[in-house]
Amino acid sequence: MSLTDKSPASLAPDTQGPSPGRIPSRVCLLIGQLGLGGAEKQLVLLARGLSARGIRTHLLVMFEKGAREEELRHSGVSLVELGFRRRTTGRWSLLADIRAFLRFVAFLRKERPQVLQAFLFHSYVMAAPAARLARVPVLLAGRRSLGFYKAGHRLALAVERIATRWTDFLVANASAIADEVRRDEGVPATKISVIPNGMRPEEFEVAEPAEVATSLPVVLCVANLAVHKGHRYLLEACATLRASGNPCTLVLIGDGPERPELRRTAERLDLDVRFLGSRTDVAGYLARADAVVLPSLSEGSSNAVAEAMAAGRPVVATAVGGNPELLEGRGILVPPADPAALAEGLQQVLTDRDTAAALGRGAREWAMANLTADVMVDRYIALYRQLLEGRSPV
Repeated sequence: MSLTDKSPASLAPDTQGPSPGRIPSRVCLLIGQLGLGGAEKQLVLLARGLSARGIRTHLLVMFEKGAREEELRHSGVSLVELGFRRRTTGRWSLLADIRAFLRFVAFLRKERPQVLQAFLFHSYVMAAPAARLARVPVLLAGRRSLGFYKAGHRLALAVERIATRWTDFLVANASAIADEVRRDEGVPATKISVIPNGMRPEEFEVAEPAEVATSLPVVLCVANLAVHKGHRYLLEACATLRASGNPCTLVLIGDGPERPELRRTAERLDLDVRFLGSRTDVAGYLARADAVVLPSLSEGSSNAVAEAMAAGRPVVATAVGGNPELLEGRGILVPPADPAALAEGLQQVLTDRDTAAALGRGAREWAMANLTADVMVDRYIALYRQLLEGRSPV
């Protein structure tokens, strides 16, 4: 269901189900750190899934571990800190990073993984030379966001293009991202595939609703409080709802630099907005929400939208990035930066309970068929098999 005339990209992963070829016995995964972001969540799910299938799995972190370290306990995944410095300033920091890079190469030579997969920019620009020096048979790089944040950063773009040439294959988590990489970077279609995000089994379980003291409908938004997430348009949409006689309580989970300004705006518009900050107990708030909203101006493949779908909640989101791939026919899509359209979409699900329930059911059924962690891990293993065909045994 759409309130925009944009045509969504179809969700058609190139890698589905088992494929012939040898299954890797040793895989290394690389990321900057293990915070609470969506990429980190997917990396941990992949690592656990590979280990559960008997694949020796090392998860390497460049800078520091983080909150998701706990999720790897008793999983069989080996966690390795490489010791890179997040900010390289001065001779000693540079020397520390050189030592960390050499440590990385030495580890790869000792472990001899058949596959090295890097997540996010810092990781895959560092993985490309290290994999060459260590003669890793297959190097993959994950593309998990649109490239708007690199616009104007010529050095970053140049380094990324060199790394891409040294990389065997790219994996995007949304068709919109893969399309942008092919269009803007000239990467051939044969070098990039789409594997959607996955979710843990417990994310499909019915949770106990969280306590939100209000007599109004509850609208939930789970997103960092950053400009590109579009919260200012969401607040304007809520003001429009209130003016039309349909007020709501807006619950915001997430934190970021926009929080002070958004608080001032909420007070100026006389809105009931609950700023809950960053937290991990999202399931209870999903169960409590009458609607879930994502007003982003740009987006890759949203974990927040996927989690709302798994919980069976009706979702209103902007038709940007991978959102249409997730929600076309299963949610309400509106143009970005359009508070009137956002208000209209929210009013529809808040006042038409039958439509809201049907959207929630359809979203949950589709997520259960397409967005489980098992489906994601199986697709990655099938891709590893394909890429290892014809390579010399190691």
